[in-house]
Amino acid sequence: MDTTTLPPSSTRSALPALSVVAGAVCLSGSATFVKLADVSAGTAAFLRCAIALVVLLPLAFAELRREGPLGGPLLGCAVAAGAFLGVDYVLWTASILDVGAAIATVLITVQVIVFPLLGKVFGGTPIAGRFLAAAPLMIAGIALASGALGHSAQVTNPVRGSIMGIAAGVAYSGFLYLNRVSGQRSPRHLVTPIAVATAAATATAGVIGTATGGISLSLDAASWGWMIALALLGQVAAWLFVSTGTARLLPNTAAALLMLQPVLAIGFGLVVLGETPTAAQLAGCVVVIVAVWFANHTPRARQPARPPEPAATGHR
Repeated sequence: MDTTTLPPSSTRSALPALSVVAGAVCLSGSATFVKLADVSAGTAAFLRCAIALVVLLPLAFAELRREGPLGGPLLGCAVAAGAFLGVDYVLWTASILDVGAAIATVLITVQVIVFPLLGKVFGGTPIAGRFLAAAPLMIAGIALASGALGHSAQVTNPVRGSIMGIAAGVAYSGFLYLNRVSGQRSPRHLVTPIAVATAAATATAGVIGTATGGISLSLDAASWGWMIALALLGQVAAWLFVSTGTARLLPNTAAALLMLQPVLAIGFGLVVLGETPTAAQLAGCVVVIVAVWFANHTPRARQPARPPEPAATGHR
């Protein structure tokens, strides 16, 4: 069981939170890169991991020479985390085909509940009351921001798509939790767990992608360029940032900060693709930002009044 207690300094520092936010920024561009690459979901899921290994493996080997081998249990933890991530990628893209991108985006945000619950059940990590109060507001804000409530989506199989979307969110939570465990138990190994997890995700996405529609490697130069950008930002940089931050944050805090990802994705779509969000989507973005701030804001304790100084008596 993960019984690691966060040091007081980490809870006061803003650096772990900023690291998770940076990871969310990198992840939020993923959908834009996939659209610009114009490739299938299976191809995108496989290549974002496979290309990332070109960068991660040399860094991991250097880290292993410097810090020593990763323990067997943590190696298995990283493999399991990667399997969860690969399943997440495949299930989420399948959910998009059944219920549309907007509703699938809402369904996967179940991680904001499941991730902290995993920390509570398996690690005994407490869940803050402010987070529990803000969680429904965060999910409602994502529903508005995604556009799921603003227009009718092309829903072809609502039951199957909903099950796959929720399952994707659960798998995503499993990856986040196991990745956090690796970061806490072996903070000296930052790259190695991500490299192992990415290798496992590559294998998982490759097997499932091949079985469900095939993977194409016949891409033009522009598509390869966008896939490389997706791998470097949406896989390498994103998970290194997220891993650095989540190891030093409570699960509910990390889950709330990652809710910024779909909100930031709307900004990428506006700037890069020229997609204009509706008033409801902009309102949803504001709701999510406010809810995340509320969930992670710790009110300052009121300082007790200082007792009055005793009057001088003339005695020494």
